[in-house]
Amino acid sequence: MSLAIYPGTFDPVTNGHLDLVERGLRMFDELIVAVAPNPKKQPLFTLEERLNLIREAAGEKGFSNLRVEAFNGLLVDYVREQKGAAIIRGLRAISDFEYEMQMALMNRRMASDIETVFMMPSEVYSYLTSTIVKEVVSLGGSVRGLVPEVVEEAMRKKLRVIEDIVE
Repeated sequence: MSLAIYPGTFDPVTNGHLDLVERGLRMFDELIVAVAPNPKKQPLFTLEERLNLIREAAGEKGFSNLRVEAFNGLLVDYVREQKGAAIIRGLRAISDFEYEMQMALMNRRMASDIETVFMMPSEVYSYLTSTIVKEVVSLGGSVRGLVPEVVEEAMRKKLRVIEDIVE
Protein backbone atom coordinates (compact mmCIF):
# COMPACT_ATOMS: atom_id res chain seq x y z
CA MET A 1 0.00 0.00 0.00
CA SER A 2 1.48 3.39 -0.99
CA LEU A 3 1.41 6.26 1.46
CA ALA A 4 2.13 9.93 0.78
CA ILE A 5 2.62 12.77 3.24
CA TYR A 6 1.29 16.26 2.46
CA PRO A 7 3.04 18.59 4.91
CA GLY A 8 2.31 22.21 5.64
CA THR A 9 1.21 24.81 8.14
CA PHE A 10 -2.37 24.93 6.79
CA ASP A 11 -3.19 28.21 8.56
CA PRO A 12 -5.92 27.94 7.42
CA VAL A 13 -6.65 25.04 5.11
CA THR A 14 -7.97 26.27 1.76
CA ASN A 15 -9.86 24.64 -1.07
CA GLY A 16 -6.54 24.65 -2.94
CA HIS A 17 -5.09 22.40 -0.24
CA LEU A 18 -8.15 20.15 -0.38
CA ASP A 19 -7.84 20.00 -4.17
CA LEU A 20 -4.34 18.55 -3.78
CA VAL A 21 -5.56 16.14 -1.09
CA GLU A 22 -8.29 14.86 -3.39
CA ARG A 23 -5.92 14.38 -6.31
CA GLY A 24 -3.23 12.92 -4.06
CA LEU A 25 -5.72 10.30 -2.87
CA ARG A 26 -6.21 9.24 -6.50
CA MET A 27 -2.45 8.65 -6.81
CA PHE A 28 -1.75 7.01 -3.45
CA ASP A 29 -3.60 4.44 -1.38
CA GLU A 30 -3.36 6.57 1.73
CA LEU A 31 -2.48 10.17 2.50
CA ILE A 32 -1.47 11.95 5.68
CA VAL A 33 -1.95 15.69 5.97
CA ALA A 34 0.94 16.48 8.31
CA VAL A 35 0.50 19.80 10.08
CA ALA A 36 3.61 21.58 11.27
CA PRO A 37 3.48 23.99 14.20
CA ASN A 38 5.83 26.56 12.52
CA PRO A 39 5.79 29.33 15.16
CA LYS A 40 7.91 31.52 12.80
CA LYS A 41 4.78 32.20 10.77
CA GLN A 42 2.75 33.44 13.78
CA PRO A 43 -0.32 31.36 12.91
CA LEU A 44 -3.85 32.65 13.32
CA PHE A 45 -5.03 29.25 14.54
CA THR A 46 -3.46 27.01 17.15
CA LEU A 47 -2.10 23.66 16.02
CA GLU A 48 -5.10 21.88 17.51
CA GLU A 49 -7.54 24.25 15.79
CA ARG A 50 -5.83 23.67 12.43
CA LEU A 51 -5.99 19.89 12.89
CA ASN A 52 -9.69 20.08 13.74
CA LEU A 53 -10.52 22.41 10.82
CA ILE A 54 -8.77 20.11 8.35
CA ARG A 55 -10.52 17.04 9.79
CA GLU A 56 -13.90 18.74 9.61
CA ALA A 57 -13.34 20.04 6.07
CA ALA A 58 -12.02 16.65 4.90
CA GLY A 59 -14.97 14.91 6.54
CA GLU A 60 -17.39 17.13 4.63
CA LYS A 61 -15.64 16.15 1.39
CA GLY A 62 -15.92 12.46 2.30
CA PHE A 63 -12.24 11.71 1.81
CA SER A 64 -11.36 8.13 2.68
CA ASN A 65 -7.89 6.82 3.48
CA LEU A 66 -6.92 10.21 4.90
CA ARG A 67 -5.27 10.93 8.24
CA VAL A 68 -4.60 14.36 9.71
CA GLU A 69 -1.74 14.53 12.20
CA ALA A 70 0.70 16.99 13.72
CA PHE A 71 4.41 16.49 13.28
CA ASN A 72 7.55 18.16 14.51
CA GLY A 73 11.15 17.87 13.43
CA LEU A 74 12.57 16.77 10.11
CA LEU A 75 9.95 15.88 7.54
CA VAL A 76 11.97 12.95 6.16
CA ASP A 77 12.15 11.43 9.67
CA TYR A 78 8.38 11.70 9.97
CA VAL A 79 7.86 10.17 6.50
CA ARG A 80 10.13 7.24 7.41
CA GLU A 81 8.38 6.78 10.75
CA GLN A 82 5.04 6.56 8.91
CA LYS A 83 6.53 4.26 6.24
CA GLY A 84 5.67 6.80 3.56
CA ALA A 85 6.86 6.59 -0.04
CA ALA A 86 6.40 10.21 -1.08
CA ILE A 87 6.02 13.82 -0.05
CA ILE A 88 3.38 15.86 -1.87
CA ARG A 89 4.09 19.54 -2.45
CA GLY A 90 1.98 22.09 -4.26
CA LEU A 91 3.40 24.48 -6.84
CA ARG A 92 1.24 27.48 -7.66
CA ALA A 93 3.69 29.68 -9.49
CA ILE A 94 7.29 29.93 -10.57
CA SER A 95 8.00 31.80 -7.33
CA ASP A 96 7.24 28.58 -5.38
CA PHE A 97 9.57 26.48 -7.51
CA GLU A 98 12.98 27.61 -6.28
CA TYR A 99 12.21 27.10 -2.60
CA GLU A 100 10.40 23.81 -3.19
CA MET A 101 13.22 22.49 -5.37
CA GLN A 102 15.80 23.31 -2.69
CA MET A 103 13.71 21.53 -0.05
CA ALA A 104 13.15 18.51 -2.29
CA LEU A 105 16.87 18.21 -3.05
CA MET A 106 17.78 18.49 0.64
CA ASN A 107 15.16 15.88 1.52
CA ARG A 108 16.54 13.62 -1.22
CA ARG A 109 20.05 14.05 0.19
CA MET A 110 18.83 12.96 3.64
CA ALA A 111 16.48 10.23 2.37
CA SER A 112 17.05 9.15 -1.23
CA ASP A 113 14.31 6.52 -0.95
CA ILE A 114 11.57 9.14 -0.42
CA GLU A 115 10.26 10.88 -3.53
CA THR A 116 8.84 14.38 -3.74
CA VAL A 117 5.80 14.72 -5.98
CA PHE A 118 5.01 18.24 -7.16
CA MET A 119 1.39 18.95 -7.97
CA MET A 120 -0.19 22.03 -9.44
CA PRO A 121 -3.55 23.03 -8.03
CA SER A 122 -6.56 23.43 -10.26
CA GLU A 123 -6.42 26.71 -12.15
CA VAL A 124 -9.16 28.25 -10.02
CA TYR A 125 -6.85 27.96 -6.96
CA SER A 126 -3.53 28.75 -8.66
CA TYR A 127 -3.15 32.12 -6.91
CA LEU A 128 -4.60 31.10 -3.56
CA THR A 129 -2.55 31.20 -0.35
CA SER A 130 -3.52 31.04 3.29
CA THR A 131 -1.93 34.47 3.73
CA ILE A 132 -4.16 36.02 1.07
CA VAL A 133 -7.24 34.39 2.60
CA LYS A 134 -6.40 35.77 6.06
CA GLU A 135 -5.81 39.25 4.67
CA VAL A 136 -9.09 39.32 2.74
CA VAL A 137 -11.10 38.15 5.74
CA SER A 138 -9.32 40.58 8.09
CA LEU A 139 -10.36 43.44 5.79
CA GLY A 140 -13.99 42.27 5.72
CA GLY A 141 -13.95 40.56 2.32
CA SER A 142 -15.53 37.30 1.30
CA VAL A 143 -13.53 34.14 0.66
CA ARG A 144 -16.56 32.04 -0.20
CA GLY A 145 -15.56 29.22 -2.51
CA LEU A 146 -11.88 29.58 -1.60
CA VAL A 147 -12.07 27.91 1.80
CA PRO A 148 -14.54 25.47 3.35
CA GLU A 149 -17.44 27.24 5.08
CA VAL A 150 -16.30 25.95 8.47
CA VAL A 151 -12.93 27.65 7.92
CA GLU A 152 -14.44 31.00 6.92
CA GLU A 153 -16.69 30.92 9.99
CA ALA A 154 -13.76 30.05 12.27
CA MET A 155 -11.66 32.84 10.76
CA ARG A 156 -14.36 35.46 11.25
CA LYS A 157 -14.90 34.31 14.83
CA LYS A 158 -11.16 34.31 15.60
CA LEU A 159 -10.65 37.76 14.07
CA ARG A 160 -13.60 39.16 16.08
CA VAL A 161 -12.00 37.88 19.28
CA ILE A 162 -8.66 39.45 18.33
CA GLU A 163 -10.39 42.77 17.51
CA ASP A 164 -12.17 42.69 20.91
CA ILE A 165 -8.84 42.11 22.67
CA VAL A 166 -7.16 44.98 20.80
CA GLU A 167 -9.98 47.40 21.61
